[in-house]
Amino acid sequence: MDYPSLALLGEKLAENNINLIFAVTKNHYMLYKNFTALIPGTTVEILHGDSKNIIQLIINAYNSIRSKVELSVWDQPEDLNLFFTATCQDGVSYPGQRKCEDLKIGDTASFEVSVEARSCPSRPVEHAFTLRPVGFRDSLQVRVTYNCTCRCSVGLEPDSARCSGNGTYICGLCECNPSYLGTRCECQEGENQSVYQNMCREAEGKPLCSGRGECSCNQCSCFESEFGKIYGPFCECDNFSCARNKGVLCSGHGECHCGECKCHAGYIGDNCNCSTDISTCQAKDGQICSNRGNCICGQCQCTEPGAFGETCEKCPTCPDACSTKRDCVECLLLHSGKPDNQTCQHLCKDEVITWVETIVKDDQEAVLCFYKTAKDCIMTFSYADLPSGKTNLTVLREPECRTAPNAMTILLAVVGSILLIGIALLAIWKLLVTIHDRREFAKFQSERSRARYEMASNPLYRKPISTHTVDFTFNKFNKSYNGTVD
Repeated sequence: MDYPSLALLGEKLAENNINLIFAVTKNHYMLYKNFTALIPGTTVEILHGDSKNIIQLIINAYNSIRSKVELSVWDQPEDLNLFFTATCQDGVSYPGQRKCEDLKIGDTASFEVSVEARSCPSRPVEHAFTLRPVGFRDSLQVRVTYNCTCRCSVGLEPDSARCSGNGTYICGLCECNPSYLGTRCECQEGENQSVYQNMCREAEGKPLCSGRGECSCNQCSCFESEFGKIYGPFCECDNFSCARNKGVLCSGHGECHCGECKCHAGYIGDNCNCSTDISTCQAKDGQICSNRGNCICGQCQCTEPGAFGETCEKCPTCPDACSTKRDCVECLLLHSGKPDNQTCQHLCKDEVITWVETIVKDDQEAVLCFYKTAKDCIMTFSYADLPSGKTNLTVLREPECRTAPNAMTILLAVVGSILLIGIALLAIWKLLVTIHDRREFAKFQSERSRARYEMASNPLYRKPISTHTVDFTFNKFNKSYNGTVD
């Protein structure tokens, strides 16, 4: 079958005693968690992205299955009502519950099953149904025999004196012979009946046979009604005038007897609309109404101020559970983890203590708590509520304390920090100077390339060699010379 329903899937799993494990990611955990209520014997675990926790997941699921027992019903007849009461390992009875959890080796759980017939079959018949623990091959077949006949019919007294000699005494009643009437067959048809009419009134001034029958020989003969049956010594009773809920007589969970609903097993109230099943009041942590209210008619009525929700699970103003359980943890640490101290026994009376070396911080079923000790250490613990009403308290064996730093380490760290800061500042200064110089040089280069001058000599420039011409005449050694000198 391509798309089986959850009911069909649960039926096939139960037939083959298969326990189903949903290994899903964290995003889909709550969706599949709701399926566990529809498919008995299933568990849900969170699978990591790399699937490395698959072995631990199977171990956790096995431990969960091993510590839980739940009854399932097979082939329940439609005309029978079954009501379960579970007595778990704590000795407390839970009406309407058919499972116990957190069982350990040696614990005992018992179940009481009440069977009620809604009606008697028209002919003798024997029905049977089967009780089976989910996930086990053991089963108990229950055969039901209807007890709709009276054993007193064996000892008949024909023409009994108890019936004025005019009838047969059977099962405490007179069955009158033809033409005789009355509870003791004391009247005969055709006699003056006015003498006996007062005996057909329920009280003085009341109508004969409550206005719903005829009086004949000190006896009311009730009328027939299209709504049901009218009966009683004074026709004062019927099976259709009881309280109704949403138009249904006795809410469909009881029988109407003389104006009063006689509720089936598992229901109470004037109109049998109140269920005694407490499973609908069970919170996700297994506690009834989250220990903040009472389960009345299958619904939680919160008594803790500020609590609300279907199971009183929401309570912004309630005391923090971490704070209330901190006293127990501090007492255990003070007395070296020994809960036999009288003070610790009082503070931890509802706690199941487990000491560990490390705390699992991603556990979906537990709440993680922290607090700082007097020695400035961090103490970590987690708690998870159990169906029994107690709390599984997982405590870290030793608080996490920070070691005091070494003085030399601090000194070296400070000196090193100063040096690093100085070197960093110098590097930044050098970088800024280099950037500034490069910008100035680039500016100079740019301005030089834009300058365009004509080629000419500097008027102030003098050549290193000068030429002068002098005219002169001289006479020496009777020789004369006339010319120029450069």
